Amino acid sequence: MNDIRNSLTFRLFALPSFTEGMARIFDFNGFLQVYNVSRTPEDADFEAISNDWRVTGWDIKQAMDEYGQKEKEEQEDKESAKTK
Repeated sequence: MNDIRNSLTFRLFALPSFTEGMARIFDFNGFLQVYNVSRTPEDADFEAISNDWRVTGWDIKQAMDEYGQKEKEEQEDKESAKTK
């Protein structure tokens, strides 16, 4: 999921290949810098905010799942301690 999260978070920046990355070492004027573009600034803002909230939702869901799993394990430990 981290790959999806990173692709949504950093959508503005195009990810270079290894060769493009090597070529950028000698690109002193920034000619090779490429950005993903949107039709309008409003579209760019909408997509950025939408992706930010999507990633936030995934983070909250992951935290809730981890908390639920921890609670379940603690409950099972309590029940097994009672039966001993």
